[in-house]
Amino acid sequence: MANNKQGNNTKSSKKTNNTSSNSHDSAGNKTATTARQWELLSLLQRGSWRGTQHLHDQLLLAGFDISLRTVQRDLNALAKRFPIEKNNANPQGWRWRDDAPVQSLPHINLSQAVAFSMVEANLVQLLPPAILDALRPWFDLARQHLRNSNSSYTWLDRVRIEPATQPLIAPKICRDCQDGIYQALFENLQIYALYTPRNKDVAGEYWLNPIAIIQRGVVIYLLATKIDDPEQIIRIFALHRFSSVTVEETNAIIPTGFDLTTYLDSGGMGFAHYLFKDLPNHGKNTKITLVFQGNASTNLLESRLSEDQQVVFDPEHGTQTITATVNLTSQLVWWLRGFGKKLLSIEPEILATAVYQDDPESS
Repeated sequence: MANNKQGNNTKSSKKTNNTSSNSHDSAGNKTATTARQWELLSLLQRGSWRGTQHLHDQLLLAGFDISLRTVQRDLNALAKRFPIEKNNANPQGWRWRDDAPVQSLPHINLSQAVAFSMVEANLVQLLPPAILDALRPWFDLARQHLRNSNSSYTWLDRVRIEPATQPLIAPKICRDCQDGIYQALFENLQIYALYTPRNKDVAGEYWLNPIAIIQRGVVIYLLATKIDDPEQIIRIFALHRFSSVTVEETNAIIPTGFDLTTYLDSGGMGFAHYLFKDLPNHGKNTKITLVFQGNASTNLLESRLSEDQQVVFDPEHGTQTITATVNLTSQLVWWLRGFGKKLLSIEPEILATAVYQDDPESS
């Protein structure tokens, strides 16, 4: 009897172990199914159909060893719980419905990955550190997606943004100072800061009303007024020269009627040429006419100066005449000087004067 009892216990034990094993297998299968369906939802786009064969191929690349039929079953099952739809094409396509809410799925498509890569490479200096911290997982995901986009090469080796001017290394900015300045700016609060002006070795104390942030090249600037300045003169502070920033609890006072666009157009950051300061509206929205020799202005046919740009070719004289409405700025002057003798004439006369003055080529 004892032996039979022991045998029964052994069978019971085996049965229990089998049940436990089946339970683990079932849990594993459910986890695998969830992961697969989650990835499948991530592959779908809004406004663009994705064929089931394409989805099946992408899942295989992602490491899911399944059949095309399984993908079809998954999609039909997911359509009962998620706002996705299919078309009547052959082969069949799937997508997110137009009215589908934004889904928080850990996936981005190739275009989005390239965009995140460009943002990381070119806007990191300008974005607030807190926002950067929130975006870093997306930057990481973009890099991973681009690396895995093709087995023969990576997109990271094929996407670049080259500056139009001489590239410079950005000056190092105190992270805590940048955090404090951006916080004060967004919450409209005053700051107390230690700041070392240019050509000085010792930091001074400043109580400031932050107004705006401007990036020019690789340098970021803070526009602010001194708290004790009754005239509210807008001053420019380079962020990399701050050594300490404390956010106060007092609301910042912004000069009445301040507008950043108007400030920049009027030459607040040195964008305006002194010859244009007395023009109506500081030379904003001025009609200009440029005559180029040969095809010197060909790039302007693709990258226009303005929406109303017009180009006239004169094959007899071998010239191109371009008319456009632009803002007269120092940047425009220096850009036009880059064409040298290939720029034959400029109107209005005041713009021509600004371009050709102190130019050794014109003497």
